[in-house]
Amino acid sequence: MTDAAPPRIATLDFVRGVAVMGILVANLPAFGLPEAAYFSPAAWGGHGPADTAAWYATYVLVEGKLRGLFTLLFGASLLLVTDAAERGGRSAARAHFARMAVLFGVGCLHLYLVWWGDILAHYALIGAVAFLFRNLRLRALLAWAAGLLVLDILFNGAAAAELSASAARDTPEAIATWQSYATAFGVPPREDLLAEISAIRGDWRTGVRWRWEHATNPFAFALLLGPETLSSMLFGMAVYRSGLLTGEWPRERYRRWTIVCLGASLPVYAALGINTGAHGFDQRQVFLASAALIAPFRLIACVGYACLLALLFRPGGRLSERVSAVGRAAFTNYLGTSLVMLALFTGAGLFARLSRAELTLLAPPVWLLMLAWSKPWLARFRYGPLEWLWRSLARGQVQPMRR
Repeated sequence: MTDAAPPRIATLDFVRGVAVMGILVANLPAFGLPEAAYFSPAAWGGHGPADTAAWYATYVLVEGKLRGLFTLLFGASLLLVTDAAERGGRSAARAHFARMAVLFGVGCLHLYLVWWGDILAHYALIGAVAFLFRNLRLRALLAWAAGLLVLDILFNGAAAAELSASAARDTPEAIATWQSYATAFGVPPREDLLAEISAIRGDWRTGVRWRWEHATNPFAFALLLGPETLSSMLFGMAVYRSGLLTGEWPRERYRRWTIVCLGASLPVYAALGINTGAHGFDQRQVFLASAALIAPFRLIACVGYACLLALLFRPGGRLSERVSAVGRAAFTNYLGTSLVMLALFTGAGLFARLSRAELTLLAPPVWLLMLAWSKPWLARFRYGPLEWLWRSLARGQVQPMRR
């Protein structure tokens, strides 16, 4: 028996649409600059006032929060899909793990063939674990999520202590530790930066070879980021069960939670950003601001953004419908963006040629592209192109496409 498609929840689609559009802003430095520049503007991308302002605005308003919001939505979607499978008489486990297997394969292709910053393979691995929690009650989900968040804080705290202890670089071990953190949070040796630029700016096969040799494989990445991601997915299940993501709360509650959550988190981001700049983007401060100190405030900000977007959503509104369509085709928009960036930075050779501030100017035209194609396509077809492919591969048979 074929299970029914998960019911469309307009608020959820709208939040997902904003998330996938916002993720582009966070990812632009990772697309167009050497990997270390994602967290540290000292690595590459310019040091002028405009570039520093672009880093600061992205750090305070976007970095981690839109990815975290997308992770919350992934947890909510897990429940939507598995519940729909059970309603249709199919095994929830079979439906879920088939989807995760396809997602993992697509993510690995994306990681090595297109862009080192793929998150899909990671989501597939952690999503497989998250399935084990799907039948827990709301309070149990929150307890597990909080426990994993504490584990992540402890893990990053130990890493911060290790990094700080290596700062003297007075032993071979300390030098190796300091340099290992510099690849992501500091300034790697110039020859390493130039080698990456040459590889990504060159032909596509050279870039594939570089990613194969240097990109963190999904299993190692799952060990590094797994507790944080699983915590967010479980929080996503919990807030979905609570009605937050489905638009069921009263507007006054959304308004109150928006004020409390954003008021408690964004000033912390602002202070950490100022402190990091004041220390000249020393990699110890970058690591503290982007990993060790920020995890609980990131989650609070994600909930605040979800509540704010639920308030902004207008059923039947032109912009709301356009953004919701982007969310319904989020898989296609996410991967499609990577292909556009591959064409620009490898195909056209623009990698490491634009400053951080100049990179931000690429976001609006890509947003317009997402908004322009998604709604007309979904007026004629049931799914986005890659959503249809994912669904067909996971089911083992071609799914109906036209409405």
